[in-house]
Amino acid sequence: MAVRPEAAVVPPPPPGTPWSVPPVPPAPPRSRARRLLAPVATLAGVVAAFAYVGAVDPNEPGHYPVCPLLRFTGVYCPGCGGLRSAHAFAHGDLPAALGANALAVVGYGVFAVVAVLWLVRAYRGVPMRLAVPPNWWWGIGAVLALFTLVRNLPFGSALAP
Repeated sequence: MAVRPEAAVVPPPPPGTPWSVPPVPPAPPRSRARRLLAPVATLAGVVAAFAYVGAVDPNEPGHYPVCPLLRFTGVYCPGCGGLRSAHAFAHGDLPAALGANALAVVGYGVFAVVAVLWLVRAYRGVPMRLAVPPNWWWGIGAVLALFTLVRNLPFGSALAP
């Protein structure tokens, strides 16, 4: 059995003290290009997806699959109208995008803010930590459920796609 050189350097703890793992040395700093790779690749993927949806009209039947919940139950889910919203948004038609799925447009804005924050922090070398507390997840779920409920009721028809 060969002894690793880094294991041989660490002396054993003094008698009477609990055994502990030696501290791990910090990782060498990453280059700016390496730090920007993940946020730039994510943005490139989102831009490519919006370009595709902008080029292939979801208002014409046969290009995209139908929402299974809508097809089998007739109920609009929170994502129904999302492709039409993205298509209108890609063409700069904000009123049509809001009419197709207002919650999706809010999501585009939230994504844009998080993406810019991620890019700036990656450029500066500050790690991006996005920790959403459980209360927020419950709130997001409640907003989605309320949006789904209201858009399927007669008085909420303005929210239906």
